[in-house]
Amino acid sequence: MTLALLLITLGLCLLIGIPIFMSLGIATFVALSVSDVPMLIVAQTLYQGVDKFPLLAIPCFILAGSLMEYGGVTKQIIDVISKFTGRVTGGLGIATILACMFFSAISGSGPGTVAAVGSMMIPAMLRHGYDRGYAGAVSSSGGTLGILIPPSNPMIIYGVIAQCSIVGLFIAGFIPGVIIGISHSLVAYIVARRMGYKGTGEPFVLKEFLVACWRGKFSIAAPFLILGGIYAGIFTPVEASVVAVIYGFFVGAVINRALNFRLIMEALTDSARISTAMIIVGTSTVFGQILTVNKAPLRLANFLAGISSNWFVIMLLIIGMFIILGMFMETLSTIIIVTPVLLPVVTMLGVDPIHFGIIFVVTNEVAFLTPPLGVNLFVACQLADVSLERLSLHVLPHIAAIIICILFLTYFPQISLWLPHLLGYGF
Repeated sequence: MTLALLLITLGLCLLIGIPIFMSLGIATFVALSVSDVPMLIVAQTLYQGVDKFPLLAIPCFILAGSLMEYGGVTKQIIDVISKFTGRVTGGLGIATILACMFFSAISGSGPGTVAAVGSMMIPAMLRHGYDRGYAGAVSSSGGTLGILIPPSNPMIIYGVIAQCSIVGLFIAGFIPGVIIGISHSLVAYIVARRMGYKGTGEPFVLKEFLVACWRGKFSIAAPFLILGGIYAGIFTPVEASVVAVIYGFFVGAVINRALNFRLIMEALTDSARISTAMIIVGTSTVFGQILTVNKAPLRLANFLAGISSNWFVIMLLIIGMFIILGMFMETLSTIIIVTPVLLPVVTMLGVDPIHFGIIFVVTNEVAFLTPPLGVNLFVACQLADVSLERLSLHVLPHIAAIIICILFLTYFPQISLWLPHLLGYGF
């Protein structure tokens, strides 16, 4: 009865539009009121839920991304990539996706990546005759890489909840991130070729490319500094996030001389506003404990086992559930609520928790592109001045590419696990 009351209350709260962190708290309170578990657990678990050192990396990476956006780092990265791909058919679309890949290695945020790169690349594509739907589609699709290519805020949350190596998750996300980035680039090229979009018309000049690289050398070095330091064991993800903030401030203020007091305050304000979402970690921890006490993971495992004993079939069912949930729930919320329930189930099937984390994050990329939530779509709609309906049609090929990649990564787990196991970052 307690479990049913918990889930029904949560569903009703979400249905009437109560914020997710409050919905989790209300559902937990209602369930505890009819159980023998003391209410004291709420205060204790709320504190324990947020009292986790790795979570400090999330607000710092968000702040680093904001400082680098306002400090001109994003613009310099785009300049270098545009010199390289601009003349190719659909070159500006491909450049947008590649720029998103670079910026993803700084910010860890999907919508933040769309805003940072799209605000510069969408006007450039429109000036060269690209359709608004196409421009918005490549920007919103490229932005999905913000949660896969490390550092990734959802990976940090998953790693904390699943109690597995965050560095291992970061390393595991690198090859899938490149694969999906290439897939988006191929889609951008094929669509551009069908619609007759040419490149900039400017020939590739090695000297100009090298000059752009030299001019933006400090900006280009940012992802290598952050990820290289983590992978080499020089600093932890939390320390890397602080290094990213300091480096972003240094490049923006001292090297590029673009940051001033007003822009720094805007970056701090943006970061603080986005970081308030962390409150959900506390309430979801209490919610997860109630699920565990009432044996929800065991019941779900028995239900799935009754459908099939094949791990791949069960993973397909879980992926389908993730895609549906992602249409209505924010990524961090989905990870926080679902991980405690499903992780015991998939580990019983022999699925590596790091592999499951990568599948979880990749599947949530679809959520960024599917209404009614689809946060990347809403950001791109504003930047490209295009309707949500029109943009939704243009992103369908990109969604198809992600789903194909999900199936590929699910069926061949070593694509995700090879690097972390090679470097000794298993579960």
